Amino acid sequence: MAGFDMHTHSTCSDGATTVEENVRRAVALGLEGLAITDHDTTDGFADAMNAADGTELELVLGTEFSAEHDGVSVHVLGYWIDPAYGPLRAELDRLRDERTDRARRIVERFRGLGIAVSFDRVRELAGEAPIGRPHIAQAVVELGAAASVREVFDRYLADGGPAYVEKHAVDPVRAVELLVAAGGVAVLAHPGLYGRRDGAEGVPDELVAAMADAGLAGVEADHPDHSAEHTRRYRDLAASLRLEVTAGSDHHGEGDLDRLGVATTPREVVERLRRWRRA
Repeated sequence: MAGFDMHTHSTCSDGATTVEENVRRAVALGLEGLAITDHDTTDGFADAMNAADGTELELVLGTEFSAEHDGVSVHVLGYWIDPAYGPLRAELDRLRDERTDRARRIVERFRGLGIAVSFDRVRELAGEAPIGRPHIAQAVVELGAAASVREVFDRYLADGGPAYVEKHAVDPVRAVELLVAAGGVAVLAHPGLYGRRDGAEGVPDELVAAMADAGLAGVEADHPDHSAEHTRRYRDLAASLRLEVTAGSDHHGEGDLDRLGVATTPREVVERLRRWRRA
């Protein structure tokens, strides 16, 4: 299978599979490369490198940085970052530290809705990983209050949903600046999945342009959950801003999110991103 899956998650954040399992699966699929992009952490880097040692799989080490604009989540993928860069490290640490408190507040929202989610059960489901919304969604499904994790997100946990709780997050332009300052390459993740409070869908074009001015290198226009319309829109926008177009599976390793390798970025695009970094 040619290409690089440029967007994957593991138990280092909210995925159901370990970094090592993802690497083994990528090798079995014959992928050329695999990006390690857990939410707001670089904890999986060493395990990924050990797992890929002796294989032909090429790793792209990075993170998915949680940002927010007008109260709506905007995620930025940062590739080849220096995990020791102080300002970025401090912001990632703060984001992770606040996840537990946010999870407790989300659980209380569900209980207020008559869905008796137990925080202890959520913590059990998370195991050693930082507690995230997918773990809460799993607990809701176990109670029979929804048929799937996706339904929980669609009905309750999406931005503005009845169980949604705002989180600490920096502005997306600042996120790009931090990732670039850490020696990395910033790519806007799945822009078509976001809905603004005024009802418009997708990350606003003017925000993408502002991020490009700050050093954004690409847009993940090709994503499994994008509609054909969103794919076309963000491909066209990327072209107009002279940004690269990337693809990634957004693999989380469970159910309909167990999809490693279903969307890949050609090597020539990855190489252009490397050159962008050096420039």
